[in-house]
Amino acid sequence: MPSVVGLLEQHELAARRRVDGLREEAERIQAELATAEQEWLEWTIARERVGAVLSVPGGSPADVVVTDLPGGAGTEGEVQASPPVAAKAKSQVPVWREGLAWTALSADYQRILAALADRVRLGQGPLTCQEMAAAFGMDVVPARVEALRSKSKRLVARGWLAEPAPGRFTLARGVSGPGGGS
Repeated sequence: MPSVVGLLEQHELAARRRVDGLREEAERIQAELATAEQEWLEWTIARERVGAVLSVPGGSPADVVVTDLPGGAGTEGEVQASPPVAAKAKSQVPVWREGLAWTALSADYQRILAALADRVRLGQGPLTCQEMAAAFGMDVVPARVEALRSKSKRLVARGWLAEPAPGRFTLARGVSGPGGGS
C-alpha cells in the first residue's frame, strides 16, 4: 500500500505538469494573439490609407467637417475634407453627428449599435446589457455584462445611444442603420 506522502507527491507532480502545460498553451495563445492583433492593425491602417487616397478634396458638403483644435474647441473657419473614418484599435468614441458613419466606431461598438438597430427595426423595446451579452453568445457573467455596460454608457455619453430607463439602452434619436449615422 502506497504511503500518504507518496500519494501527495504524485498529485503534486500531476498538478505541476498540468500548470506547466497550461503555461505553455497560454504562451502560445499570447503569441498567436499578438500576431492576430498586428494583422488587424495592418488591415485597419490599409483601410484608412485607401480611404484617404479615395477621398476627393473639395467633395460634397457632407464630406466637410469642423476641425477640432487641441483643447476641444472647434472652429468654423478651418474645415477639411473628411476621408471615411476607420475604426482604430482602442479607438475613442466620437460624438455622434448627422452623417457620421458607424465605421467611425470599433467593431464592438458597431455590434452594440447593430443589435439595438435590429430591435428598433422589429419594433421591440430597449435592451439591457445582460440581454445583449446573451444575444452576442457571451457568457452572462458580471465581467462581460459590465464591459457591455461601460461601452453602452460611453455610447450614451457621445450621443449614439439613449438610456430611457436605467440599464436599458436603445438607439438615440436620429441614429439609424449601419450605413450611416442618420
